[in-house]
Amino acid sequence: MLDREGFRPNVGIILLNANNEVWWGKRVREHSWQFPQGGIKYGETPEQAMYRELEEEIGLRQEHVKIVGRTRDWLRYEVPDHFIKREIRGHYRGQKQIWFLLRMIARDNDVNLRLTDHPEFDAWRWHDYWVPLDVVIEFKRDVYQRALQELSRFLTNPANGGHGERRHSARYLRQPRTSSAGSAKPAPKAPLAGSEPQLAQLILAPEK
Repeated sequence: MLDREGFRPNVGIILLNANNEVWWGKRVREHSWQFPQGGIKYGETPEQAMYRELEEEIGLRQEHVKIVGRTRDWLRYEVPDHFIKREIRGHYRGQKQIWFLLRMIARDNDVNLRLTDHPEFDAWRWHDYWVPLDVVIEFKRDVYQRALQELSRFLTNPANGGHGERRHSARYLRQPRTSSAGSAKPAPKAPLAGSEPQLAQLILAPEK
């Protein structure tokens, strides 16, 4: 579904934990990380699409989150031709997105990357709110910066006063599920964690 200018309606999701860290997901079989996002189907409101994408991509339902804020208007980005299928070139220009800022009120264990037969992510971690834009594919950087900047006005002080454990630099989960013994089993830490130089090599997958 495209508008008259060739932009596909879409939603983006910035999910916060109690420390104001953001959920950062690794695309399946790729060395690329991004926020959850997805298209708005015909007849859906942006909020309805957001809840559907939230469940499909990371397994969280409406009761697991609280809406903190959303962008006032659409944020648009154009996609270079070489990322667009040949048959729709000339019609499709890119995405126009409404971004939602959510607060997670569930446990980390409630995240389920395997809810659908075609998962979008195979790992996730918590990251500082101001994600480094040099790891974002170039044509999305402006939208990421604008969304983070606009939604930052909704941030409040962390629930723990900012003195909690800084988990984002070491957390890398492939199966964020609880084992039969009742304890989570994270995969070995990826070499692209924290603020290591290699992180700058990560880019977001071009489209979803």
